Amino acid sequence: MTKWKTALEYGPLVVFLLAWMAFKDRSVTVAGVAYQGLVLATGVFVVLQALATLAQWRLTGKLSGMQVFTLVVVLFMGGLTIWFNDAHFIKMKPTIIYVFFAGILGLGLLRGQSWLKLVLGEALPMQEQGWMILTRRIAVFFLVMALANEIVWRNFSDGTWLTFKVVGLTVAMFGFLVSQAGLLQKYGTDKDTDKGTDKGTDKT
Repeated sequence: MTKWKTALEYGPLVVFLLAWMAFKDRSVTVAGVAYQGLVLATGVFVVLQALATLAQWRLTGKLSGMQVFTLVVVLFMGGLTIWFNDAHFIKMKPTIIYVFFAGILGLGLLRGQSWLKLVLGEALPMQEQGWMILTRRIAVFFLVMALANEIVWRNFSDGTWLTFKVVGLTVAMFGFLVSQAGLLQKYGTDKDTDKGTDKGTDKT
């Protein structure tokens, strides 16, 4: 199941890059309008992202708020890209997503809460202080990712931006998560151990 979820999550991005490589020097005319390169690849990506999200829903029976929001932004910005035949819209998609989630997490922090815990609490048992620290770090990380995306798409070629999106952002996310191992070790809790302790206390 995990392998399928990983393939469905990252597969559309990989195909996005491959589609751009296939279409970067080609033009397809539809209803008198010539579509090229990144716009054509965006059309492929939008369809695959929608199918992948549907497949995840069929496999797991549910979708997270992040998955739903991401799909909505992909459909909206991808649709604008194709409608206006302008790749600028799809290039802004990562910025919108990262700023949105940073804002949501930041709002929770202003209220003294870690809304990240509401999403990952069951899968990642951790003390409250640890959740607050991790939430602050991820919010800042998302803002840095948004800024990096803006810098790359505004100053470099389509190919460079797409490689940055598919490879660079994925590696950055993985690296960030790995860098938090110390925090998880320091503040992590073991639910099974806690339950065992409680049961032992009851018996005495």
